[in-house]
Amino acid sequence: MTLTKREILGLLESHNLRPSRALGQNFVADANTVRRIVRLAAIKPGDQVLEIGPGLGSLTLALADVGARVTAVEIDRHLVPVLRSVLEGRDVQVVQADAMTLNWVELLGVQPNAWVVVANLPYNIATPLVLDLLAMVPQVDRFVVMTQLEAAQRLAADPGTKVYGIPSVKRAWYAEARILGKVPATVFVPQPRVDSALLEIRRRPQPQGDPALMFFLVEAGFGQRRKMLRSSLAGLVNAEQFASAGIDPTLRGEALGLQEFLILGKGMTTHPTI
Repeated sequence: MTLTKREILGLLESHNLRPSRALGQNFVADANTVRRIVRLAAIKPGDQVLEIGPGLGSLTLALADVGARVTAVEIDRHLVPVLRSVLEGRDVQVVQADAMTLNWVELLGVQPNAWVVVANLPYNIATPLVLDLLAMVPQVDRFVVMTQLEAAQRLAADPGTKVYGIPSVKRAWYAEARILGKVPATVFVPQPRVDSALLEIRRRPQPQGDPALMFFLVEAGFGQRRKMLRSSLAGLVNAEQFASAGIDPTLRGEALGLQEFLILGKGMTTHPTI
């Protein structure tokens, strides 16, 4: 079961609501799309699922229908009563909160790798939210999320590609990622002006080292994308360290993968103040 376009429009009208552009609200209104997301996420009865930005509950209904135990975090206090009415009688906990400031331990407990994030993420917070959850919420083991195509491409990007950047390297520290497919604008109410995609992220063991130190180096390496590494990393990595690492100092930051940054990081001459 899910919500059709007509039902979504009816709920909005009857409660005198309008989708908020500021909150990135684009509600899914297509049964095939929500079933596809649940299938790709491989959700089973009893799985603990965290949904962020449930809106009016289209995806939430599909998750509950397969027996998931869903915790849905919605920031919009005007939507929450409507959402609760749509989900009445189902195993769903609706929490009115800002996912960017939420105390996740209080909500999810402390057991690592116990939760799956399945969500149509608000476009305006998708990248920082995913990176925050990877860095600070080990309770989440994997993600299958729908977001703006460009954001999905950046998070999943490999070195040397046009969209590879700081979010790509930070994601790589914590997890593997791949794009599962595109999603047309026609499945949303209202229709967004950008393309969307389904992104899968799976945690893997982190490398040895200090992530704060590593990300300091990565941000310096990408700070001026047209500059060679010997310029962007001046004062951090010297010529001898480039040579010892076997890395050409005339390359640009976008040419290096996580392993190359890790090698350079071992010989840094300056440490950030943390």
